[in-house]
Amino acid sequence: MVDNIGMTEPHFPTNTELALAQAVYEIERAASGLGWDRPTTVYALVPTTDLLEIPELPEDMREHLQSTWNGNPAALTAVIQEDLPGEDLEDTLAQLGWPDSVAGAAVCTERVMVPPAAQENAPEDPVEAVEYFANHPDRDEVRLVAAVMRTGEAWCAVRARSHDNDDEVGEGSDLVPGLVEALFATFLPAEERGSSGGCGGDCGNCSCGG
Repeated sequence: MVDNIGMTEPHFPTNTELALAQAVYEIERAASGLGWDRPTTVYALVPTTDLLEIPELPEDMREHLQSTWNGNPAALTAVIQEDLPGEDLEDTLAQLGWPDSVAGAAVCTERVMVPPAAQENAPEDPVEAVEYFANHPDRDEVRLVAAVMRTGEAWCAVRARSHDNDDEVGEGSDLVPGLVEALFATFLPAEERGSSGGCGGDCGNCSCGG
């Protein structure tokens, strides 16, 4: 008799999880191709099959979607959002809401990261803190891509400027918990958001300036 107490069943990703990871991968690689020091971008994630069903979809876009579709019925297309409200990322996410046609949302942003010990020694004055983080010897810049589905899935990618290689991009569902939570909040009714909207500066071990 085989005792399997304590063993867990392996998790096989769903089509939705695979589609979300692929969307994050594509957003991160596109951002990487543009280089560093780029502005924050926000995306609506729309089912590719829904877009292909739009009769008035431009033919060149239809051909592009069909040629890049990997056959996953849950495949997502990232649609960049322009003219967003808010002065910074936290403020923008706190004001965002999505129509039912949007299945998920994603953010690509750059941050300055420092070790936790350095954060503990940071000045309380915001202006002094910015200078402190910008000049800290252990600082590093990272590109964060976080994405969520309104059904509860999440996926993230993190690339460090000091290790700017495609094979050194970290991936996982909980790499940027504060940003993931802020994205999930954009799908809540306005009256339920409360203090959950916005990353609150908790985008990992970072100096989050929006």
